[in-house]
Amino acid sequence: MLDRALIFLDLETTGATAHSDRITEIGLVEVDKGRYIGEWSSLVNPERPIPPLIGSLTGITDAMVANAPTFAELACDLYQRLAGKTLVAHNARFDFGFLQNEFRRVGLKFAPDVLCTVRLSRRLYPHERRHNLDSLIQRYGLACENRHRALADARVLWDFTQRIHQELETSEIHKAVADQLRKPQLPPGLPADLPDRLPEAPGVYAFYSPGNVALHVGKSTNLRARVLSHFIGDKRPAWRTSAEIARVEWDVAAGELGMQIRHMQWMKRLRPLHNSKPRHNEEFWTLQWDPVDGPSIPVPVDATELDLSRTSSLHGMFRSRRTALNALRKTADEHGLCHIGAGLQTGPGPCLGYQLKRCHGLCVGRETAIGHSMRMMQALHALQICAWPHAGPIGIREHDAMSGRIEIHVMDRWLHLGTVETDADLQDILQTRTDTPFDADIYRLLVQYFKSSPRDSRIVALR
Repeated sequence: MLDRALIFLDLETTGATAHSDRITEIGLVEVDKGRYIGEWSSLVNPERPIPPLIGSLTGITDAMVANAPTFAELACDLYQRLAGKTLVAHNARFDFGFLQNEFRRVGLKFAPDVLCTVRLSRRLYPHERRHNLDSLIQRYGLACENRHRALADARVLWDFTQRIHQELETSEIHKAVADQLRKPQLPPGLPADLPDRLPEAPGVYAFYSPGNVALHVGKSTNLRARVLSHFIGDKRPAWRTSAEIARVEWDVAAGELGMQIRHMQWMKRLRPLHNSKPRHNEEFWTLQWDPVDGPSIPVPVDATELDLSRTSSLHGMFRSRRTALNALRKTADEHGLCHIGAGLQTGPGPCLGYQLKRCHGLCVGRETAIGHSMRMMQALHALQICAWPHAGPIGIREHDAMSGRIEIHVMDRWLHLGTVETDADLQDILQTRTDTPFDADIYRLLVQYFKSSPRDSRIVALR
């Protein structure tokens, strides 16, 4: 790492969105082949007010930047300072995104080698749980007199780099750095500027053959890194040969939920040759059983047309009637249920399970019907389809801070009714909704989503 010219850089900004927020301070430390060269910093007039919350964090006020140069006034000098250097930043996607957007506004293309110290720390210290800057400062006792000011934070990165070279083998560090900086070997059919065009944002992508056949569909929270990773290194699956990939398509999402939904949609629509084939949703079976209101035994039913807002009597999701019965049989054997009482066998007892010493004896009078029903209720509980946890339709709003993109995913009774980008479109999608088929993959995705409650999204009741 110390065998090259480095710029350790940190920015302070008016917010977290690179395309709409602006830089308020730049700090950098220059190092050449392990030798400290110097440092430079400047306040930057963002040409807009600094939000009070940001000002309280950084200590940078509107008055401090009022007479500072704008980025446009600093751009040429800064561009020369950074030229030919490897840019080192903590959570480099953030700093690089801001610089790239600022340089783009003044007509300069900014595409340096970028090294992220968050990724470097994770790679070199996998046993540590935290890798944010405050954690590194505390862990290594690094000095930082003015935290959240650009130059002070840039100095911390240089100190951290010196510390890892004291603790670890140089070869180990070089390998970690080389893996981050490896350049992709693009197939001849793909445009040379593909790395510059790919967004560092969540979304889905697809590779196509010269005949426009979908070869592979993937997803990532960082499209650029994931797509280019297919063209780095020698151990590639056979389908990634240069001649086979002629086009890359991608679609940006505002968050992980939108990314997952798009991935399911693309997989089912494109049916790529080299992915495992997605399930079709034409058939969806479940076991219907309610010990009070009936049916008295679990019955496999085609659930495509069922009202899934009322799920207390529905257990499991299966691709066929046979699969549903096999799951019921397995559950009965594992929990000692009677095959006759579970609807798996007709006629007088004893049932097959009793003959195999698995059934507790409902079919021969050794267990009461109430006792058997209670045990079957417990056994099937793990399979029970979750009730829709809201009073009506909802919008799940996701916001990608880096791109500023906002999406609202409209859901009702486990159905994905569509995705819109503005509140004005919400009522339109509710009023024009068509008969959306139930999708078991969407159901599973939403169940996990409601359990995790991601920080970059929020739920809005629509009625």
